[in-house]
Amino acid sequence: MISLDEAVTARLESHGERFEVLIDPDAALAIKRGEFDGDLEDVIAAEDVFEDASRGDRPPEDALEEVFGTTDTLEIIPQVVEDGEIQITAEQRKEMQEQKHKQLVQHITRNAVNPQMDDAPHPPERIENALEEAGFKVDPMEPVENQVDEALDLLRPVIPIRFDEMTVAVQVPPDYAGSAQAQIRQFGDLEREEWQSDGSWVGVITFPAGMQNEFYDVVNEHTSGEAETRIISDEDDIPTR
Repeated sequence: MISLDEAVTARLESHGERFEVLIDPDAALAIKRGEFDGDLEDVIAAEDVFEDASRGDRPPEDALEEVFGTTDTLEIIPQVVEDGEIQITAEQRKEMQEQKHKQLVQHITRNAVNPQMDDAPHPPERIENALEEAGFKVDPMEPVENQVDEALDLLRPVIPIRFDEMTVAVQVPPDYAGSAQAQIRQFGDLEREEWQSDGSWVGVITFPAGMQNEFYDVVNEHTSGEAETRIISDEDDIPTR
């Protein structure tokens, strides 16, 4: 379950009765879109249906039976969310907007590069400033993924930017191969790997280009800077897994 501070109220009025449930805002939107596939108990603040959630008042069971055909709260909660309205306070909206804004900046930073600077990553501060200059406002009620394209359209006149991936071949010396390869392989999509006769490890991995500095930091940290790396161009023939 989530805390009350994290929850929003979904409200449905039907048959002269009011029904309210407390739920995570993103989960509520996913339920409305028919996209929720998680565990309902993980995204609600109370396994209960209220007449007035702020006071803790509950509707009579016969009202639940009449409207929903059941008194099982875990069956009723999704119906209230799907058919009702999501209620958020001004403070909740502000907090949700700030959180979504941070998530959007992180998403763009991890995936975007500057094509005029040899595809170097954009620092988060530059993305922040460019979004402000472009006048982009995050919609707190929409998933971040649904807002990325609009944000990029507004960013392009402000800064040179594009989303890209990069593929890097890494050779890790024998002394570090065991532990380092476990960290490296988690960084992106491992296209190929091979253990050499001397105990060294070679891997070819693809990841969002905006994460290249973070990638090299991980490689250097776990190999004491002794690993060898090479960027693979599109023309190189790299067999997949």
